[in-house]
Amino acid sequence: MAKEFGRPQRVSQELQKEIAVILQREIKDPRLGMMVTVSGVDLSRDLAYAKVFVTFLNDKDEDAIKGGLRALGDASGYIRSLLGKAMRLRIVPELTFFYDNSLVEGMRMSNLVTNVVRNDVERRGPQEEQEEEDKKED
Repeated sequence: MAKEFGRPQRVSQELQKEIAVILQREIKDPRLGMMVTVSGVDLSRDLAYAKVFVTFLNDKDEDAIKGGLRALGDASGYIRSLLGKAMRLRIVPELTFFYDNSLVEGMRMSNLVTNVVRNDVERRGPQEEQEEEDKKED
């Protein structure tokens, strides 16, 4: 029976957890004053390179995001050394950080849908809405 998850997938999940803990507890860079979330890690098949996708909560400024990514890039050697101590790997992957805007885009899409529904209800009026609910009950 084949394994459900290959080794790179298992290692990337563990890397994601460890990097999140390291960013929360160990990194004290003022450029990372905002909350940093690790949303995913893509690991190469030989486990030598890792793309770390991060989101910065409570910040929508493009310059602050670039500064945060620069700070993470500068601290990647330190993060890598801490990963080497925390995980038992023959090769600790080289880390490259990327901004993941999927969370922001998801929230934007959700707001758009909510606004469309609200506008539709306002346009229909309360009487038509009540008739729709009565039809659903029957």
